[in-house]
Amino acid sequence: MKKQRRHNINPQARQYATAPPASNVPATQAAPAMEAFSFGDPTPVLDHADIMENLECWLNGRWYEPPISWQGLAKSFNASVHHSSAIHFKVNILSSTFVPNKVLSLATFKRLALDFMTFGNAYLEKRASRTGQTLQLKHSLAKYMRRGKDLDTYYFVSGWQQEHAFAKGAVFHLMDPDVNQEVYGLPQYLSALQSAWLNESATLFRRKYYKNGSHAGFILYMTDAAQNIKDVDNLRTALKDSKGPGNFRNVFMYAPGGKKDGIQILPVSEVAAKDEFFNIKGVTRDDLLAAHRVPPQLMGIMPSNAGGFGAVEPAARVFARNELVPLQSQFLMINEWIGEEVVKFEQYTLEHVEGKAA
Repeated sequence: MKKQRRHNINPQARQYATAPPASNVPATQAAPAMEAFSFGDPTPVLDHADIMENLECWLNGRWYEPPISWQGLAKSFNASVHHSSAIHFKVNILSSTFVPNKVLSLATFKRLALDFMTFGNAYLEKRASRTGQTLQLKHSLAKYMRRGKDLDTYYFVSGWQQEHAFAKGAVFHLMDPDVNQEVYGLPQYLSALQSAWLNESATLFRRKYYKNGSHAGFILYMTDAAQNIKDVDNLRTALKDSKGPGNFRNVFMYAPGGKKDGIQILPVSEVAAKDEFFNIKGVTRDDLLAAHRVPPQLMGIMPSNAGGFGAVEPAARVFARNELVPLQSQFLMINEWIGEEVVKFEQYTLEHVEGKAA
């Protein structure tokens, strides 16, 4: 007979062998823990990278590139009604006091003033005869003008490999001085561009809000046990169909035996948030008018308070003295460059305007 061999089994191994598989062992569920999050760190206004970008204008070998995007300023021109209207207002006042002549026409001066108020730069090209006499001053778009390496030559660059070099000394450059560089001028309203963009964003958001009709600014909370799933599906379908064109429909819900608080509407945001649009429009408007230094009563803005903005005539006189006269003095520098009086302004008075209209 064969002897049966006994195997010595370790008690610990016996325990592992009799243990159930790991997949069948129920895992211990951890209790939900509190989660904390933040919206990011504050962003400094004066970042070192932004300061380095404005230290100088980049020289590409032939001309200097502008310190900021002229195309961006052109697009921002119509970002806010108060921004473009204030610029047009100043241009119209300047044009109304300008005295045209055969060298510089009224249309040319108006385009020159519009460029200067928008970009802080304005350019005039001198067209001379063979004898050197000035025949006419022509306006060149400031958006496409570039200043050469020697600062006396100017280029008209409208696109890739589309450039025109003006004769040296044939272009007059009127610029609003900048504190970081002396190659190009910058407009004085740059600090209010954020307000102009915020005004545009608020208007676009409000427009999309009404156009789409997606007024899902609440949570429909149902706790009534008397409701069945079919009623819930019907209510969900009715709310979905209320979006888009033909919205603002009435939704009827019949809940027999339901409680008073069985169906609740919980706003996602506060009810006062609906007035933020008007607050943003008002604050950004004040910022833009302060940057352009134009009184609101001269812009045709309706006051929101009972006292109003005050009389129009005193505001017009103060604006003419503090804003119009300095602007006129800047355009008079054209006379020093050309050597003759081609820019001349009449005195801006309300009595003179009334008499001229009569």
